[in-house]
Amino acid sequence: MKNTRIADAADREYDAIVVGSGMTGGWAAKELCEKGLETVVLERGNFVEHGDYPTEHMPAWDMPYRGWGDRNLYEKEYGVQSQCYAFGEATRHFFVNDEQHPYVQETPFSWIRGYQLGGRSIMWGRQSYRLSDLDFEANKKDGYGVDWPIRYEDVEPWYSYVEKHVGISGALFPSAT
Repeated sequence: MKNTRIADAADREYDAIVVGSGMTGGWAAKELCEKGLETVVLERGNFVEHGDYPTEHMPAWDMPYRGWGDRNLYEKEYGVQSQCYAFGEATRHFFVNDEQHPYVQETPFSWIRGYQLGGRSIMWGRQSYRLSDLDFEANKKDGYGVDWPIRYEDVEPWYSYVEKHVGISGALFPSAT
């Protein structure tokens, strides 16, 4: 894949347009390009270089709020983002300021956002857990919602394919059945 400025890309035709370079968009673009499709990825955020993590190895005691952060600032400017488990004094720079970038909630919904190349994948520290066979069968077993049209066995090879390529870590537990 190559980077093309938007002005240079405007007059070209593409087979596919992918919006966002997070895990889903980035993976879709990778697969489409590998299949030979002319693909453009539209991204709102900045490129994050290794080293753009100003607090990566900083111990909590060296941070102004000892890792807890300014609770008044969080409440005022990061009301939604601060609900994310990964939000904190060491990671705030990757999250959207809710006061500067508000959205209307029709019903309560925590839209966790980060404007950088790679989307929220930059925020979750390569910890991503598989749904289990029980998750795929829960609706059928408890009678709520619509049954999944696929089962764990259908997606297991894809989990392995993606995890190996991306370098995802995390405990894999054997099936509960």
